[in-house]
Amino acid sequence: MRLRSLLFVPGDRPDRMQKAFAAGADALILDLEDAVAPAAKAEARRHVVDFLRAVGGNQIFVRVNPLDSLENERDLEAVASAHPHGIVLPKAESGRDVDELARRLTNHGNVSAQILAIATETPAAIFGLGSYGGAKRLAGLTWGAEDLPAAIGAATSREEDGSFTAPYEIARSLCLFGAAAAGVAPIETVYPNFKDTDGLAAYAARARRDGFTGMMAIHPGQVAVINDAFTPSEPEIAHAQAVVAAFDAQPGAGALSLDGKMIDRPHLVQARRILDAAGR
Repeated sequence: MRLRSLLFVPGDRPDRMQKAFAAGADALILDLEDAVAPAAKAEARRHVVDFLRAVGGNQIFVRVNPLDSLENERDLEAVASAHPHGIVLPKAESGRDVDELARRLTNHGNVSAQILAIATETPAAIFGLGSYGGAKRLAGLTWGAEDLPAAIGAATSREEDGSFTAPYEIARSLCLFGAAAAGVAPIETVYPNFKDTDGLAAYAARARRDGFTGMMAIHPGQVAVINDAFTPSEPEIAHAQAVVAAFDAQPGAGALSLDGKMIDRPHLVQARRILDAAGR
């Protein structure tokens, strides 16, 4: 399952779930955490389970409440048997948290759901970003720029032009490297101004350039822009195919000339990634 776009939907808004399902996102994230008020969580769980049972869980993740909250056990008890494709774990601080969530899922009879960890939401989490290698069921790491500044008392995570301040650029980078070290998908955080499609396109393009393989969305109107940004273009695909063909023709070569430029093994690795992302 490729994860170019992951669209959030509040768990207490069943009227939005079917519309979101038709928006073309690679996955939905039905949210039982921040988007749902405490008094509405029980109702939200019922709506999420009803939707999962109606449409199946193939493209659906559920964001549960944090491991150390009373609501986490209630979430898992409700949704595990409805078999979503995955669980989004907020406020993860290390690979141990992912293993603990996998253990709890197994205890509830779910042995298949993948885990996407939001791995930068507490100060301690920043120091655990190198610990996710080998974590059970881990499908990817993503990050957020809202909870962390609140946790440390920062006024904002963004400059006036919308770019991230230095501490949050560090968090973003460490999430990217942590995911790569663990061999899982690095997923970019949301772009909050859902009406700014040009800004979103530039933001998503930067994310793909830097090595992220997908991005979360907060509005159905963002999905097409994100999918386009994380889908290799035909010229990219053609160049990648040429790189692979050149090395196939000379398998013992360490470096080759292609179109007047030198290419070596890292170019081959990148070419294969582009073809994989394109389904070629």
